[in-house]
Amino acid sequence: MEENYKDEMIVIDNVNRYNEIFGLETKHPLVSIIDLTKSTTWPTRAWFRYEVYALFLKNVKCGDIKYGRQYYDYQDGTIVCFGPGQITDLELIQNIQPNAHGLLFHPDLIRGTSLGQEIKNYSFFSYETNEALHLSEEERQIVMDCLQKIVIELNHAIDRHSRRLICTNIRLLLDYCMRFYERQFETRNKVNNDIIVRFEHLLNEYFEGDAPQHLGLPSVKYFADKVFLSPNYFGDMIRKQTGKTVSEYIQDKMIELAKEQLLSSDKTTSQIAYEIGFQYPQHLSRMFKRIVGMTPNKFRTQT
Repeated sequence: MEENYKDEMIVIDNVNRYNEIFGLETKHPLVSIIDLTKSTTWPTRAWFRYEVYALFLKNVKCGDIKYGRQYYDYQDGTIVCFGPGQITDLELIQNIQPNAHGLLFHPDLIRGTSLGQEIKNYSFFSYETNEALHLSEEERQIVMDCLQKIVIELNHAIDRHSRRLICTNIRLLLDYCMRFYERQFETRNKVNNDIIVRFEHLLNEYFEGDAPQHLGLPSVKYFADKVFLSPNYFGDMIRKQTGKTVSEYIQDKMIELAKEQLLSSDKTTSQIAYEIGFQYPQHLSRMFKRIVGMTPNKFRTQT
């Protein structure tokens, strides 16, 4: 049965709230394995704000997920992930039952566990736009096997081992997803290299124009927006391809510009710092000394 929540923001602050919307059974208050082929109700259009962790494996094309003005790259056989605080626009094809499997778990489930301490390392939960994980058939089966292991635990009577075993199996699933994401970075190497080239051009354009005086130091988000990626995905991709973080890449560029100005002009360190975008000249001096091993003035006199 279809329902329309188009003008309503649905807050998914617990797994039962999601199950209510899709007509699914809740077996545990903090974690749920989702099988949308068993849904008895579902929205044709809705805004969701997740306050839980969510991971979905899409089986067939049955709709679109939109974040802001960007559509998620959500094809058959892909995984999409959402973390607490993310908002999505879900639009399903009318008269077609959704077909996806997934996992929802509340942050309280992992609080105080090793998984809770390391959840921030699974950066795919922060991806905000069109960066679905594309799976091979073998990878898809691994995901389904992991979900089934959690189902077995949820069907077991709760005892003192339940929470640890559920968290262990969630972690196993997330570790596999991290492996698959890293594989995706490798297989999409040409696309990634094109984006790195674009990033280098954008970085040059930024400092060749008057952006530093108007906008200050460039941010990771500034460049991620320019190439239509989320900051986390953009950062992961640059680090995987270059071995450097985006911030390190930007800092290297600023040091290169500062060295050039120090050796080719009579400008003071303060003037150079302002031209690069620093609000306070001493920040350039500290960064320069940390990276180069000496102050800008010493570099100028010794070179």
